[in-house]
Amino acid sequence: MTETVDVPIVAPDAPAYAHPGDAGADLVSTADVRLEPGERALVPTGVRIALPEGYAGFVVPRSGLAARHGITIVNAPGTIDAGYRGEIKVALLNTDREAAYEIAAGDRIAQLIVAPVARARFVPVDDLDESVRGEGGFGSSGYAAAGN
Repeated sequence: MTETVDVPIVAPDAPAYAHPGDAGADLVSTADVRLEPGERALVPTGVRIALPEGYAGFVVPRSGLAARHGITIVNAPGTIDAGYRGEIKVALLNTDREAAYEIAAGDRIAQLIVAPVARARFVPVDDLDESVRGEGGFGSSGYAAAGN
């Protein structure tokens, strides 16, 4: 069963889930913005929230905007800490090399995921235990499916 958490909000329109079971609620722009090729802009949503302790908000790109128009979020995911009370703004980037993209007030521009987060206690040690991956980093698991 999906956990539900109450999140106090001040907004002209509350973020909404498009379909039952969706992880992200849509955030909409409150301004008209034109993103030229390669341009980025901080786009306002008018949304301010008060997340409870133990939760964080993650602002993520909308897959349709990314696939069809090359619109993504510069710092994806953008993290909203429980103590933040300011307006959620989205740092959008137009990755298309040729076409500008017009955003109108009311357009869905990103999604907000609210999730519980653990607070880490960093424990100094002299060495780390071994793992299968070890120190392998970027690309260490290969590119083709296993067995290919």
